[in-house]
Amino acid sequence: MIVMEESLKKIKQQLHEAGFKLTPQREVTVKILLENEKDHLSAEEIYMQVKNQHAEIGLATVYRTLEILTDLQIVNKISFQDGLARYDLNRDGARHFHHHLLCIQCGNIEEVHEDMLDEIEKEVEKKFNFFVKDHRLTFHGICSDCQEKAKKS
Repeated sequence: MIVMEESLKKIKQQLHEAGFKLTPQREVTVKILLENEKDHLSAEEIYMQVKNQHAEIGLATVYRTLEILTDLQIVNKISFQDGLARYDLNRDGARHFHHHLLCIQCGNIEEVHEDMLDEIEKEVEKKFNFFVKDHRLTFHGICSDCQEKAKKS
């Protein structure tokens, strides 16, 4: 719980520095993101959880909050093969957006926090005279659970 409070405090500070307040509606949305950090929730999934706790908060409010958080790079808006925009919190101290492993059978999404593309970035910068600020990479494959299930079949 201490980690969530620290993260909430940091996000409040980021909002304040950008001229926004952490309103009760925004706080509920941020807490849902923090509680479900590994789940890559869509706006609708976030809204359903917000609504369960605070029925008076509307979908438009959740969308506006997610837009602000995305603009401030507090969260990343990402799309996978299902076509839904999903939201992923930025990790403290991360130089780049983290990578994902997407299982094409069950749809499970795992995060990879190691940045293994430093050498490729340097090559791109050198070869194309292009300063790389960030990159996003999703590996599509079959997770270990689905591989195990296939072996048993």
